Amino acid sequence: MCGIAGLIDSTRPPAARETAVRRMGEAMRHRGPDDSGIESWEDATLGASRLAIFDRAHGHQPLSSADGRFHIVFNGAIYNFRALRDELRAAGFAFRTDCDTEVLLAAWMRWGERALARLRGMFAFAIWDDRDRSLFLARDPFGIKPLYYRHDGARFLFASEVTALLAARVFAPEIDPAAVSACLAWLAVPAPRTIYRDVACLRPGETATFRDGRLALRTAWSFSSIPTDTQPCASRAAFTRELRARLEASVRAHVAADVPVGAFLSGGLDSAAIVGLMTRTGLAPLRTFSVGFAEADGDETEAAAATARHFGTEHHTRILTAAEVARDLPALMASYDQPTGDGINTHYASQAARAGGVTVALSGLGADELFGGYPSFRDAPRLARWLPRWHRLPAGLRRVFLARLRRRGARAGKLADLLEHARNLPELCALYRRTLPVSQRDAVLSPDARAVLGANTPHHPELALLSADLAAAGAFELLSAWELRTYMANVLLPDSDTMSLRHSLELRVPFVDRPLIEWLWRQPARFKGDRRNPKSALAAAVRDLLPPGVAARKKQGFTLPFSAWTRTALRPFLDETFSDASVTRSGLFARGPVQQLWRRHLDGHDPRSWSRVWMLAVLIEFVNRRPIVSSPAGAVASDRSIAVPSP
Repeated sequence: MCGIAGLIDSTRPPAARETAVRRMGEAMRHRGPDDSGIESWEDATLGASRLAIFDRAHGHQPLSSADGRFHIVFNGAIYNFRALRDELRAAGFAFRTDCDTEVLLAAWMRWGERALARLRGMFAFAIWDDRDRSLFLARDPFGIKPLYYRHDGARFLFASEVTALLAARVFAPEIDPAAVSACLAWLAVPAPRTIYRDVACLRPGETATFRDGRLALRTAWSFSSIPTDTQPCASRAAFTRELRARLEASVRAHVAADVPVGAFLSGGLDSAAIVGLMTRTGLAPLRTFSVGFAEADGDETEAAAATARHFGTEHHTRILTAAEVARDLPALMASYDQPTGDGINTHYASQAARAGGVTVALSGLGADELFGGYPSFRDAPRLARWLPRWHRLPAGLRRVFLARLRRRGARAGKLADLLEHARNLPELCALYRRTLPVSQRDAVLSPDARAVLGANTPHHPELALLSADLAAAGAFELLSAWELRTYMANVLLPDSDTMSLRHSLELRVPFVDRPLIEWLWRQPARFKGDRRNPKSALAAAVRDLLPPGVAARKKQGFTLPFSAWTRTALRPFLDETFSDASVTRSGLFARGPVQQLWRRHLDGHDPRSWSRVWMLAVLIEFVNRRPIVSSPAGAVASDRSIAVPSP
């Protein structure tokens, strides 16, 4: 695991490029405290900060091919690198290390872009070809590892974190109002956009080639590209047996490391399944970690402890208080690479795991997306069946009904948005994860910000792309893909990456495994999901491992009691953030509607309103940080480095 960075710029001398890349590396030191390196060639400088997981004594980056042509920086883990190394050795390659980085470079040299289909793991990497003067970048199929970039004519800048790009000081950042609007809608900024204008993110499964000042993007993996040669299981029993075998294979791959490995453990099915499968690998002593709180509602510490006793793990529980979170807020806000409404729970779980002596931790993230654990799997198909009848009603009657719904709280308001803007199941999927309704999002934005936005669709920006990719998919697969590509890829995985690596912890997600997901994709939907009994397929596959009662427990979710905390210990921060001075300073938000949303939350009319309030607070706080940056010419810019351009 690493923080990688690079600058391709033929107009800058190597020393100037190295200064910029060194700044980026220093900004990502938490991602790789074990080693760091920078190297330059005629047009390019690459750098990396390394968290050593395999072959700790070697694996220094940037790593170069023996002939000096290719140079790689790599963030992630290739779990099947030893099998690939054996194959490459048979083809004549020699290896100097026992790390996955060298194997990845050799695989690229042997197979080119076709090597991506052979990789089992999480990755974001860049390879500089010094002969062709070209840079190749790639991101894993599901976006576990991030890769951000800025293309400015002949100059190309990339890094594992947006914060690192800013640290290079080769451009003046501007907050993008369209990204702010998207963040209000989707709890984070959807890729390829970022919170900053002209800073982009590779989509999951995407590659980029930069040569002669031109950038070419290509989709290397998609749902429609999943091989069709997988044989569907003929019976539920056969499916359950095969699923168990594939889950065991994924966990065996994900526990491979030359450092201590542990796991996050809640009281639910997903993490219990991972820990149970880990015990089958012979990993001992197995350390598990959970975060709890004093409030009884939603706390899972007792259930997690009971699961740990069942598996015989060395269990660590971190009890978190609202006062601790309030005290840590400055550090937590500084940890955000981009604004998000999530991530604080992962921050504390990762802190506990690193303090507990592990460098790698496994998480149950991804099971809900694969096995129908979210309400969307139940609600969206049901609503889709009624949409044709709904749209046949007179328009006036529909308007009256929608207005009444919107007066009945967040849940009813969400239903109103779905009914107003969706015509079919794909469009329902493209609306289901909205945080703020369209009207409310527009209300909290300032007139200047709304003027810049112009017409703004209510649907998720990936609607056209995913609709084309999923044209042949069934309903269950459609919902699964949308959850994987949007909420998981844009919220859960980036937050997990950012917050775990703040503590120099490598977080692995065995459910988000390409071979497992590609096999599942070709299996009958009736075996994978049951709307009446969510995730029953997963429970059946690991039932013999689980403690009594876990499979039947209602989904809780890994959520801190923010609804209560925002009214108590976190209230001073929120009062200040929503003050006249703070909202005005942002330049992007409207005081009246913002403060009205905050007051309504304090009145307690809607228990779900905390997520909207918190997302809005994080955004305002993020926008109000005025980082001192250097302009491309090297002069110090003013402290107002965010600006809304004229429409």
